Amino acid sequence: MHNPLISVVLPVHDRHQQLTDCLDSLLAQSLPGLEVILVVDRSPESPERVAAAYELRDPRVRMLRLNAAVGIGRSRNAGAAHATGEYLLFLDSDHLLDPGALTAMADRLAGTGPVDVLLFGHSREHGGKVWPGGSAQLLAGVGSGVFGPLDHPELLGAPPLVWDRLLRRAGAPEFPDGRYEEVPVVHRAMLAAERIAVLDRDCVRIRRRHTLHPAGSPGSSHFDLFEQYRSSFELLDDRRELAPVRPYLFTRMVRHLLFVLELAGCVPRAERPQFFHRATEYYRAFLPEGYRRPDGRESVKFSLLASGAYPAFEVAKLGQIARTAVAGRR
Repeated sequence: MHNPLISVVLPVHDRHQQLTDCLDSLLAQSLPGLEVILVVDRSPESPERVAAAYELRDPRVRMLRLNAAVGIGRSRNAGAAHATGEYLLFLDSDHLLDPGALTAMADRLAGTGPVDVLLFGHSREHGGKVWPGGSAQLLAGVGSGVFGPLDHPELLGAPPLVWDRLLRRAGAPEFPDGRYEEVPVVHRAMLAAERIAVLDRDCVRIRRRHTLHPAGSPGSSHFDLFEQYRSSFELLDDRRELAPVRPYLFTRMVRHLLFVLELAGCVPRAERPQFFHRATEYYRAFLPEGYRRPDGRESVKFSLLASGAYPAFEVAKLGQIARTAVAGRR
C-alpha cells in the first residue's frame, strides 16, 4: 500500500472474544488510505489463525508475527516500526470503531493541515448501557483551532488513553515495558506536540467499563503505574516552560492511583496497604506548589492519601460501598 494516511496497530489478543467484532468494525471503514497491522505474539491469547484469515480477506491488513510473548507495549512498538501511514492509531480488541470514524478523522486533518496529535471522543459500553468517555467535557471546551500543549494544559488532566487520538508517526514515543504503558506515551506525545487539534465526535467505543487489556511484559504488575507517572513528571522537570501543566498532570495521577486502588479485584488485598503508601509518597513528591485539591467528596480522598491515612481511607471506602448499595435498592 502506497503512503496510507492512517496505520492502525492492533495487538492480536482475544481474552474476551471480542477481536472479530473489532476487526469487522475496522474493515467496514471506507477510508482508502488505511493500513491495519495485526501483531501476533506467542501468547496463548493471541490467535494467529484469526489474524491470518483477515489478512487474506482484505489487502489493507498485514499480519506481523513476533517470536515471543512480549506484552502489549512491545507489540505496539513492533507494529509501529512496520507501519507506513502518516498517523498511528493504537487499538485493542475490546474497541469498536464507529461507522465513518476514519473518514471523519481524514476530513478533520484535511482542514487543519498536519498535526502532531488529533484528539477525538470515545464512548463506553457496559451492561447494555453507553455513556461518554472521561474526556468528553474537556474536548468540548477546546474549540476548532489548532493549538499547543500550553494553550490547553487542562487536557493533561484527561485519562491518558492512547486509543482516543491519532499520533503522527514521525517522532511518536515508544511504549515502555510493564503495565499502564500508554501513560508516558500519551504525556510525551502531548507535551512534545507543536500542533494539536480536536475532532468533536466519538470515534471509538470501548466495550466494558474498566479496560483490562493484555498484560504488560513478563513480571509486570499494577505497581508499574508509579514508574510510568514518574517518567511523565521527569519530562516536566526537564522543561521548566511546561510548569503550567503540572497541576493538571498531578490531579490526573492521583485520580488514576485512586481508581486502580478502588477498582475491585485490581490490587490484591494483601498489597493494598503497600500500594496506598507508595501513592502517598508520590503525592508528596510531585505535589505542585500552591496546589488546590478538587472539591467535594474527591477532596476527602485526596486528603486521606496526602496524610497517609490508610485505615481511614478503607473505612471511608466501606462507607461509600454501603451508601451505594442502599441507593441501589431504592
